[in-house]
Amino acid sequence: MTRGGMESVEVFTSAGKGRGLKAKKEFLPGDVIFAEPAYAAVVFDSLTHVICHTCFKRQERLHRCGQCKFAYYCDRTCQRAAWLNHKNECSAIKKHGKAPTENIRLAARIMWKIEREGSGLAEGCLVSIDDLQNHVDSLGEEEKKELRADVESFLEFWPPQSQQFGMQYISHIFGVINCNGFTLSDQRGLQAVGVGIFPNLCQANHDCWPNCTVIFNNGNHEAVRSMFHTQMRIELRALSKISPGDELTVSYVDFLNVSEERRKQLKKQYYFDCACEHCKKQIKDNLMLAVKEGEGKPSAETVKEVIQFSKDTLEKINKARMDGLYHEVVKLCRECLKKQEPVLGDTNIYLLRILSIASEVLSYLQMFEEAADYAKRMVDGYLKIYHPNNAQLGMAVMRAGVTHWHAGLIEAGHGLICKAYAILLITHGPSHPITKDLEVMRVQTEMELRMFQQNEFMYYKMREAALKNQKIQVMPEPSNEPSPGLFHKKE
Repeated sequence: MTRGGMESVEVFTSAGKGRGLKAKKEFLPGDVIFAEPAYAAVVFDSLTHVICHTCFKRQERLHRCGQCKFAYYCDRTCQRAAWLNHKNECSAIKKHGKAPTENIRLAARIMWKIEREGSGLAEGCLVSIDDLQNHVDSLGEEEKKELRADVESFLEFWPPQSQQFGMQYISHIFGVINCNGFTLSDQRGLQAVGVGIFPNLCQANHDCWPNCTVIFNNGNHEAVRSMFHTQMRIELRALSKISPGDELTVSYVDFLNVSEERRKQLKKQYYFDCACEHCKKQIKDNLMLAVKEGEGKPSAETVKEVIQFSKDTLEKINKARMDGLYHEVVKLCRECLKKQEPVLGDTNIYLLRILSIASEVLSYLQMFEEAADYAKRMVDGYLKIYHPNNAQLGMAVMRAGVTHWHAGLIEAGHGLICKAYAILLITHGPSHPITKDLEVMRVQTEMELRMFQQNEFMYYKMREAALKNQKIQVMPEPSNEPSPGLFHKKE
């Protein structure tokens, strides 16, 4: 069962998991298995004026739609590309007086597409919108109440001259959005900026240790518009060697949690019990909960106390970050590390979480040497836990490399940047903006390293002079949000 651009995969019935995707040919790490444009997508409510509504890139100055005064675009190219999907929305917003929430807008875009093309198989799709899971029957009372409110708001917004749909069908569409909405990120991949529906991607089942990853690519409209690779799309990329007949899996949640926590999260958000190898055998749980070994091995009571202290500190840190009190965050991290270090092992997730926050915030405050020390310890722990080709691992190693470079630790910095580049070539591909940025850093640090090896004294003199003349590149302000997850869940 294949359609345009989907020749290398097929839908099959996966034991105990319903539908799944499997490979029809061999793939090697970094291969793009398929690329898929969004069936429908919208920018989050809070970012509608700073993100382009077509390619989802963050831009300084955007052009606003003159009709509805709601949609924003990079330029005329993006505006023209959006018109087919924006036309009905534009007049509905004008008539309604204001734009509804992102969930309503996404449902409306899906319905207008169905009105235009019917609800059968869209071009390049392996399944129709009608066949996607909605899990409406699994909703709790509170979720059912939210669904009813969404349906009512939708009916208020939906124009009387458009095709009318029954309540059950509208509920199905909201159910599909709720459990299949994919998180779209900005061009740097660091912030979640919108949500879209990708029917083929929805067929890939979850595994905590998957053989594929999904990357959102914002496209490149400077190239010829008609060429597929210039469109905004998701890419399903191979993380390891895949043989014909192998099931293609992705991870719906971050691996950096013990199996019991991951299973709880998957049950709550996606309504299934994870039976993957890593959950069944609790693989890596011992590393994630490691405690100091040897003569002074802490008692179970001490470990329990330190973990509780870590959880309480993380709550305080979140509050301080929300208020922008970064020096307070650093103080809390240092206090917590003092308690953790004699008790928790180097791969313990509570220690790694504090190290990650401390290195990020200290880098922002330009306290690079201390930040580099924490970043190095964080990366050493991550390398023992994550899959070697994990996108989040690649991003963390990249941040650690940049921090070391800022701290003047050119050898370690260059080594980490090279390691991150090798991972992101597989997870993001060579043409992704993040990989391109990293390639520039790799070349620069390589040049600096050569200079350092030839004459250390001259290297530091030149570095000092360069930093005096040029304002040191400040690290981005720490984000209070977790890095974008795979699927968008309405909170």
